[in-house]
Amino acid sequence: MSTGVVRVRTSATPARIHQALTTADDLRVWLAEHADVDLGQGVYEFWGRYTPEGERGRQKLLEVTSSSVRFSWQLFGEEHTVELGVEERDGQTLIVASQSPYPDWGLGVEDEGRSGVLQTFWSLSLANLVEHVEGRPVFALCDFSTPEQKVEVDIAAPPADIIHALTDPDVFARYFGARCSIEPHVGGRWAMGDDLEDEHAAKILALDEERFAIEFPDGMVTSWELAASEGKTRLTFVQSGFDVSSPPYGSWLGWLSGFADMRRMLELPSWRPLWHSYEAPGLPDGALVLE
Repeated sequence: MSTGVVRVRTSATPARIHQALTTADDLRVWLAEHADVDLGQGVYEFWGRYTPEGERGRQKLLEVTSSSVRFSWQLFGEEHTVELGVEERDGQTLIVASQSPYPDWGLGVEDEGRSGVLQTFWSLSLANLVEHVEGRPVFALCDFSTPEQKVEVDIAAPPADIIHALTDPDVFARYFGARCSIEPHVGGRWAMGDDLEDEHAAKILALDEERFAIEFPDGMVTSWELAASEGKTRLTFVQSGFDVSSPPYGSWLGWLSGFADMRRMLELPSWRPLWHSYEAPGLPDGALVLE
């Protein structure tokens, strides 16, 4: 059976992480709108608008140890097994999410509503978990109850630094974990991933210290609007131009998880990339750049 694994770094203690993984009050901050946990009674459920197919809890607790929690999750008509836990490796504390079965890499692009969600849900969830256990506000959660894809977040950095992080390929690769090719001018070409020469690259629509926007060949537009205020920048991130009957939740989750670490990079003086490792069936060589 195929398995996907995401590992992220954190400075939090294993005890604090385990608490956040197994306490309903914590889950309602970094993971879901609603949660019900009673480990003694075998209850571990989360649901609501931040959970795919979240009209009710679809999880069943399988096992809890001093370092992990494992549960089944009936999602998109298939039973998945998920394990969330803590690892100590090379002097680092890692939070790990593994899920089986896990879709092949290419399916996440072809089917963003299902395979894409399965591939990116835990990346954003773990990014938010790290922020939570380190005492910082979570970055954002994906609202599966609406096709609207818009988030506003304050970042303690000037607009110029954010634009630089969005448009410098080397900086982008460090926090996002993927290569990027950009011609930094309106009308220029923008591409990300394992094939930077893809003929279906996006085109830059706007680029200044107030807005950066790109348009993909299918008509989808991704834009970053920036407004400086009292030493911070309000970032409004929007994805539009898609079929609202089939929202691209997969790419939205992926974008948000990457920009969670962009905020950390710009705000934390001792920042190191959040992303430690990622395993997925069919992952092409060179698709990701991880330290």
